[in-house]
Amino acid sequence: MKVNRLVTRIVIRVFFILLFAAMVPFFTGDQTKLQHIYFSFHHKWEMIFPVVLLVGFVALLITCAIKKYNEPDLNWLLVLNTVILIAYGIAIYIRVIHMV
Repeated sequence: MKVNRLVTRIVIRVFFILLFAAMVPFFTGDQTKLQHIYFSFHHKWEMIFPVVLLVGFVALLITCAIKKYNEPDLNWLLVLNTVILIAYGIAIYIRVIHMV
């Protein structure tokens, strides 16, 4: 029972640490290169999947925090959502770094 709580909290902390580490280049260094990066999507429906991931993450994070991480099913859903969100964020970060 305590394993899922521990794993959930570790994965969430890793996500926020990676998020803040990825934001460091935007606040320090040469920002003129980062100002001319644009993402273009050929189809509008391509934006649905990242939005669903983010909304699901926020909803699961709030739900698990309210229930104090006592629901194992919600905890594992949050872990899965966070891992997929981390992978998506790393892919976007690599794409942006290659553009610069």
